[in-house]
Amino acid sequence: MLLDGEEWVAKFQNFQKEAWRLETLPQYLVPQEAEEFAEFKNGVRYPGPYEDSWTALIRKHKATGGGIGRVHIVSRPFSDYLRFEFERYYRHQAPIGEDIRLLDVTDRVNPLPDVQDFWMFDRSTIVLMHYEPDGKQISRELYEGDPAPFIEYQRIAVEASVPFLEYPHR
Repeated sequence: MLLDGEEWVAKFQNFQKEAWRLETLPQYLVPQEAEEFAEFKNGVRYPGPYEDSWTALIRKHKATGGGIGRVHIVSRPFSDYLRFEFERYYRHQAPIGEDIRLLDVTDRVNPLPDVQDFWMFDRSTIVLMHYEPDGKQISRELYEGDPAPFIEYQRIAVEASVPFLEYPHR
């Protein structure tokens, strides 16, 4: 089943304990970010802190014992988009409680080489994220199989990664 609109938004409104994401691409072409990304490439920076619906969701779930997390598989040199994502989002979201981690595969084998982007909600609902090679989103698909492989992908990704806030110091 393809997810869009209210059905997609509901995944973030209705999860109980955990929303978790695996990101595998060096760039995501998101129409809502196009203007800010262009400005970033022209030197605009985002000092923050800022509050929006995402940071409110992070704070809400952290306060109730739940959480939001992600691992982004990266390699150096970082793409312009990754530098934008780190500056615009990660450096503001990690300190307030989103468990953002980087799995740097520059000098090692990727432990999840053929795993595509996905969101996992409460370790039971999986949404596969489909992208063109350039990062343009094609669709989101509700996965109807066993979530066990995705729980294992999460374990591997978290174990092999470092927290975003610790990464610059490594």
